[in-house]
Amino acid sequence: MAKRSSLSIRIVEGKNLPAKDINGSSDPYCIVKVDNEPIIRTATVWKTLCPFWGEEYQVHLPPTFHAVAFYVLDEDALSRDDVIGKVCLTRDTLASLPKGFTGWAHLTEVDPDEEVQGEIHLRLEVVPGTPARRLRCSVLEARDLAPKDRNGASDPFVRVHYNGRTQETSVVKKSCYPRWNETFEFELEEGAAEALCIEAWDWDLVSRNDFLGKVVVNMQRLYAAQQEEGWFRLQPDQSKSQRGGGSLGSLQLEVRLRDEVVLPSRCYQPLVQLLCREVKLGTQGPGQLITIIEETTSTDRRQEVATNLLKLFLGQGLAKDFLDLLFQLELGRTSEANTLFRSNSLASKSMESFLKVAGMRYLHGVLGPIIDRVFEEKKYVELDPSKVEVKDVGCSGLHRPQTEAEVLEQSAQTLAHLGALLSALCRSVRACPAVIRATFRQLFRRVRERFPSAQYENVPFIAVTSFLCLRFFSPAIMSPKLFHLRERHADARTSRTLLLLAKAVQNVGNMDSPVSRAKEAWMEPLQPTVRQGVAQLKDFITKLVDIEEKEELDLQRTLSLQAPPVKEGTLFIHRTKGKGPLTSSSFKKLHFSLTTEALSFAKTPSSKKSTLIKLANIRAAEKVEEKSFSSSHVMQVIYTDEAGRPQTAYLQCKCVNELNQWLSALRKVSVNNSGLLGTYHPGVFRGDKWSCCHQKDKTGRGCDKTRSRVTLQEWNDPLDHDLEAQLVYRHLLGVEAVLREKHLELSGDTEADAVPAGSGEAPTDPLGQLLQVLQDLREAHSASPPGPPPSEPGRLLELQT
Repeated sequence: MAKRSSLSIRIVEGKNLPAKDINGSSDPYCIVKVDNEPIIRTATVWKTLCPFWGEEYQVHLPPTFHAVAFYVLDEDALSRDDVIGKVCLTRDTLASLPKGFTGWAHLTEVDPDEEVQGEIHLRLEVVPGTPARRLRCSVLEARDLAPKDRNGASDPFVRVHYNGRTQETSVVKKSCYPRWNETFEFELEEGAAEALCIEAWDWDLVSRNDFLGKVVVNMQRLYAAQQEEGWFRLQPDQSKSQRGGGSLGSLQLEVRLRDEVVLPSRCYQPLVQLLCREVKLGTQGPGQLITIIEETTSTDRRQEVATNLLKLFLGQGLAKDFLDLLFQLELGRTSEANTLFRSNSLASKSMESFLKVAGMRYLHGVLGPIIDRVFEEKKYVELDPSKVEVKDVGCSGLHRPQTEAEVLEQSAQTLAHLGALLSALCRSVRACPAVIRATFRQLFRRVRERFPSAQYENVPFIAVTSFLCLRFFSPAIMSPKLFHLRERHADARTSRTLLLLAKAVQNVGNMDSPVSRAKEAWMEPLQPTVRQGVAQLKDFITKLVDIEEKEELDLQRTLSLQAPPVKEGTLFIHRTKGKGPLTSSSFKKLHFSLTTEALSFAKTPSSKKSTLIKLANIRAAEKVEEKSFSSSHVMQVIYTDEAGRPQTAYLQCKCVNELNQWLSALRKVSVNNSGLLGTYHPGVFRGDKWSCCHQKDKTGRGCDKTRSRVTLQEWNDPLDHDLEAQLVYRHLLGVEAVLREKHLELSGDTEADAVPAGSGEAPTDPLGQLLQVLQDLREAHSASPPGPPPSEPGRLLELQT
């Protein structure tokens, strides 16, 4: 049993941001920090004060985090990026909102005295004496302090205030992980109510000292305990009134916190088995639980429930059967062929999730090269005469603006990408995952059986393309950043090209229907390509759905033997040996691949791979502090070699998103390793000491705690069967009252309880069985020991080693 917390984050857009550039605009992006640790960076939206991002993230983290903050910055090429403002949401705020925070929030000014982080290790004692007792405060060490100096570190010291007296520790130079081991004593006055205040500061020779955070200790608690020792979280100075407001603009966010207690697998088996049995029985099942679940699920929850169910059945090898059941249910209630799968039904939402979970690698293979070409060309493309901007397009050779006719002709030629895309799609039959091909086969057959007459000849094809083209390929073309095809959002011109390309793909997917042609007649220049594409697409679908059961099993077996990489991409590995300064030139560019067996590297993606680290030997994957390599995007993988000796590999990433994606992937695949470290050194061992804490013992205990439980969810993450079952259970529990009413209605018994209580007789109908399973799971949750509550700000924390 485990308690897991996750943050669902959607950064929608900003508005009325202040101009930070001389052109009267800004280039805004967002950084998301959890307890002051950068986790996410959105793409930059250029030259706008009202940016739209639309980016979604899922962060898994320990349930003891305190706050999540959203910083809006203006990117500058030549100087340091300007901070515009921030929005901060505490854990308590999010926990009090079951549906999460949704809406606009005003940006507030970023006050340096509030930007604190880290913890301080204290030992506090009430010492008996004559004539009066004394207060003994030992300042031992601190970790993860905010770097305030340009070298990426601080020069911290501590001030201890009590009863009008102040004492200070020595200054530890260039460290965010200082060790003082200094003790101070104060006389205790009977009845004195003053609190003990410990402040951390960064010492500066020329300018004023920078505040690093403080801890205020309640003396009444200390009197009662007599002695306390532990790590205290540093708090900001909140004595100033909060500044900021509408003048800094606003940020639209959707943030939801979810705490899940996941029971052992055996507890979910009755629920999983019951749902699987219903899917196997299909429409012949007596209770049709899937139908009832769809009827009791509100529209705003349908996508979430569809995704949870799809992943649950995918883990049980029943995704194809589950979707086939949904196809039959929707076909049974559809009378007009042109409305088939056009609504946001459970079938449509489940199929969308299915393609994203099972088909993302396929999408990247087909669409990736085309999208890259569009971004590289950056040509001005427009087919709508009413939107042509002639003044924006010059012909540099003749020094004259192009005419409208020339723009339209060039645009039609540029959109030849449509032909290349359709050709790539038609060549991809064998590359399409077997489970997707088999699912489309079932969809094609079911639709043809439902609409067999000649006038509906194209309907089975349109049913397939309504998912493949309209709900998968077209959205990915319009927003490649959201489908992980590009790291950045497209600029205005490229976005228009992508939009026109997506519209053309939709026209092909609609089999060039008269309605599509009439809607936007100005797309006529693409009609020859569209008509040819319809014939190509029909031929492609015919081949795609022509897969037999044996071939499906063979393809799945082949795929399972290939063990696709968990993550791969270009990284820079540190190769310098011996003593001396470590610079960015010490990093060598290589292509890395992480599988469920090892982290390997090669000179190029197609070169022969060499194993760097066996997966079972990984002991930790953590960030490296910025000052170590003059970069904030370096990670370290701590592992043991074949002789069992500890080793560290330093790898540099391009940006904070890539850094956190690699850390997440490494942490997920090594989560069950034996010998995982609880502490680590965020610096490097240079000369005769660690750069972070200045310890001289190279093999000593680390000065910071590992963050192995902080991960980002990605599309290629392995399925977590128990978590998906828990999410399905939690949804069903939320609609339990409606399910009971439905059960009473179906049974025709308005007096008796839906589930016999204490009768010892198990219900025989599926809905009654489901209600009994929910009751059993609720009792299992009640009997499970509760997890530790989140630590309150300022309270003594348990000593962590």
